[in-house]
Amino acid sequence: MSQDTSQSTVGVVADDLTGAGDCVVQFARAGWTSHLALGSALPVGERTAVAVVTDARPLDDAAARAATADAVRALVSAGTRRLYVKIDSTMRGSVAGQVAGALAAWRERVPGAFAVVCPSYPALRRTVSGGVLLVDGAPVATTTAGHDPVTPVRDSDLTALLPSAVRVPADDDARTLALRLAAAGSSAGTVVVDAVDDADLERLADAVALLGADAVPVGSAGLAAALAPRWGGAAAVPEPPRVAVERALVVLSSLNEVSLEQADELVRAEPGTHVLVPDPAVGADQVVASWLAGLGPGASPRTVLVRTPEPTETGRERAVQVASSLAGLVAAIAGRTRPDAIVLIGGDGSRAVLARLGARSVRVAGSVAEGVPLGHLEGGSAAGTVVVTKAGGFGTARTVVDVLTNLRSYCSHQEVTP
Repeated sequence: MSQDTSQSTVGVVADDLTGAGDCVVQFARAGWTSHLALGSALPVGERTAVAVVTDARPLDDAAARAATADAVRALVSAGTRRLYVKIDSTMRGSVAGQVAGALAAWRERVPGAFAVVCPSYPALRRTVSGGVLLVDGAPVATTTAGHDPVTPVRDSDLTALLPSAVRVPADDDARTLALRLAAAGSSAGTVVVDAVDDADLERLADAVALLGADAVPVGSAGLAAALAPRWGGAAAVPEPPRVAVERALVVLSSLNEVSLEQADELVRAEPGTHVLVPDPAVGADQVVASWLAGLGPGASPRTVLVRTPEPTETGRERAVQVASSLAGLVAAIAGRTRPDAIVLIGGDGSRAVLARLGARSVRVAGSVAEGVPLGHLEGGSAAGTVVVTKAGGFGTARTVVDVLTNLRSYCSHQEVTP
């Protein structure tokens, strides 16, 4: 075995949009040209990382397997030589189906491939110890992820969530760990590994790099951050382009308790925030025209918050309808007010918004906070606009307020996290 430093295209397959952005920004930090692809055209190339979104998280395992396999095949056809499977750091959704689909497709290129699963993200207090996934030190099934309204996590043991998997201890040096992973992977196909801190992830990344294309890493942005420099990238990391952000459009599509608290805190912290909620009975253009008329000529609100309405019913079909209504309202606001930045909170709604804006991809440049990537829209009616994405289920009540503060400080030449 020898350390893999290939610098050809890395493909990231993610089960939702905000996770895709959070993962591919780790490659941007290591000097890779990084894109979040939103259409069928994949911007591949040397030292390029491309993330594609399957929207597989809420699907059943069979549908998730098919969607993930299709995405992997598309990346391979476009020239991908290294694969990273981005899953939720709290194991929400169809992770077993996603792993199965990724392996099925990747084995068409690498017959002996196996999955190495570690969702640990210590910077966000998600760790794996003794095969158990912990959030803030508590088993994940006992946290808010355990009663997520769409994809609740019913167990905290990774081998229970991935029934075909075996656990390999992570207390060896990288070379020994690589040998253990290869032996377990050849028999079981899927291996789960502990990581309680960044040093554990670094050692695991060394082991995965030694194994080359045979090992398919499956995890959150934590493992991606450790792998990115080991897979290649640029010697010097370019500085993200300077932006001037004052007027922000914040879009809340998540119903997670954490994100709802963040929206409430934003309204408290910025009393002048304008809050709009889509109304299916009234067209988006009419809602926006009425709102702007009430502001008076030339008014340009500093912060606008578009919120998902309180749910009256549940189900995937209803969620799609709500996301579509939300996207229509956001597109109408963006078209009339031209915000400097769009902050997207929650995966499904974010996906619908970017599709409605006609964006081809997001060129990911850096982060405004841990787990909160920043980029610029490419293509569509809002091309060039700064876009920030954040998953709904993490952060403190102040996270969105802090993100806006960081964005506006950057306008005054304060660095965004490179």
